[in-house]
Amino acid sequence: MKNNKEEVARKVENEEKNLQIGDIISKTEQFIERNKKTLIAIVAIIVVVIVVFSLYKFWYMPSQEKKAENELFAAQQYFAQEDYNKALKGDGKHQGLIAVSEDYSSTKQGKLAKYYIGIIYLQQGKFQEAIDNFEGFKPKDVFMASQTKALIGDCYWELNNVDKAISYYNDATKKNPNNFTTPVILMKLGAAYEVKKDFQKALDCYNQIKKDYPRSPEFAEIEKYISRMEGLLNK
Repeated sequence: MKNNKEEVARKVENEEKNLQIGDIISKTEQFIERNKKTLIAIVAIIVVVIVVFSLYKFWYMPSQEKKAENELFAAQQYFAQEDYNKALKGDGKHQGLIAVSEDYSSTKQGKLAKYYIGIIYLQQGKFQEAIDNFEGFKPKDVFMASQTKALIGDCYWELNNVDKAISYYNDATKKNPNNFTTPVILMKLGAAYEVKKDFQKALDCYNQIKKDYPRSPEFAEIEKYISRMEGLLNK
């Protein structure tokens, strides 16, 4: 008897579950029927988004990169020849750096154009314009990132904003430390601290060159900078 009752209870439970599942299916079918047009529209939108994204990523952007690369190459040749006017504005046949940076702003080449523009403006004494372009160039390469930070520091130095220069030089020394550029930046940072009369921090910069970069050209004369700072601190 006990087994029969348990079997009956299981059957009842299974029937209730089947009824619940059937009810859920029925309600789902009713919901789909009532909202058929809306659901079709949503699916259509999703498909369109996927198609547009695929076209943008796999067709439009590669074609833009190629066009930008061709235009930038011509500008780079003028840059190398120090013909900065044609490098910036083009030669009538090819676009210059300014147009490349604007027309292809979403491409790697368009962003790289800003770096070249920044260098030209720095050399021409247009320091704020140089900063604006350098800040629009955000390279993933750590060496280029370090160099860009240092160049922005140079611009602020020329604008007599020593605090900003120190901030950017500090950032530059922390990205991709190496024997070629880091000692140069540390020398600039030390000089900036000297202007602020923070001789201890200047000494720290020079000591870092002595300790970490013995193969750098800056190492050859670093002792005289260290001695001068130690003399100022001992007064």
